Amino acid sequence: MKGTRRKARAMALQALYEIDSVGHKAGEVLSRILAAGELSEENAEFVRNLVEGALQNRDNIDKRIKEFAPAWPLHQLSVIDRNILRLAIFEILIDNKMPVKVAINEAVELAKNFGSNSSSRFINGVLGSISSLAENKNS
Repeated sequence: MKGTRRKARAMALQALYEIDSVGHKAGEVLSRILAAGELSEENAEFVRNLVEGALQNRDNIDKRIKEFAPAWPLHQLSVIDRNILRLAIFEILIDNKMPVKVAINEAVELAKNFGSNSSSRFINGVLGSISSLAENKNS
């Protein structure tokens, strides 16, 4: 299960990256990525929920990124880092289906696999700070 969910998150990141960097329509990107992904229907739905949730809540998520990474203007973040944060913040603060630590660990793994040498530390730091919001929300 862990491997298939990780693959699903990577596919969601791929979709968000394409939508953010070249402006393709979300529905078309998702259809193409899911057709090539060989996922179960449950995991394909997971990808759709992540992408649609991150996109629908993007303004609120981006506000959180600006708040917790003030030294890095959103437009100066790499497209990968920005979208890993969007995905993870959606899971941590909005979706609430995954334990916070799992969402952070998965985001750090995505950063290690797809980001720069410093991406995983940056992602971990920002999400560690944001996790306090989730803890306060759940208290």
